[in-house]
Amino acid sequence: MKFIDTHHQQWHHVVGEDGPMPHPDPAPNLLLTIEQWHAVRDHWPAGLATAVELPNDFAVEDLAADLPRLSLVVLRFPKWVDGRAYSQARLLRSRYRFAGEIRACGEVLVDMLPLLARTGFDAVQLRADQSKAAAERALGFFPAHYQGDVDATQPVFARGAA
Repeated sequence: MKFIDTHHQQWHHVVGEDGPMPHPDPAPNLLLTIEQWHAVRDHWPAGLATAVELPNDFAVEDLAADLPRLSLVVLRFPKWVDGRAYSQARLLRSRYRFAGEIRACGEVLVDMLPLLARTGFDAVQLRADQSKAAAERALGFFPAHYQGDVDATQPVFARGAA
């Protein structure tokens, strides 16, 4: 799991009323809202490292055709008790075979790390009061599971693991 330092991250939001930079001058490593992406995707250069941040009520199937053009999808947890982003990540990995980075942001707590990893997240931006060391420990709590996850379609016991 990759832990994102909010002060030194490679992706940058486009802010302001004007939205994203217009073609032909878009910059790499822009993190766009879904609204910004929809406004520019038809003329956005192919191969430019681009990311989209989705609210947790967005239907990821509406982004399926654009996934090959994206390097990163950021899924938001507005509250730690709202788990819809887990389902979004699972769909992105298992149904749509998204191979880019899937990042969790918002109210991301240490306790969520094992399930985040199992549902397809490979990066997290922890809530400010959460410890990276505690998060790394949490990832090692359960070395095996009975149910399959996005990395394995069969339960661990069916694969012969001990």
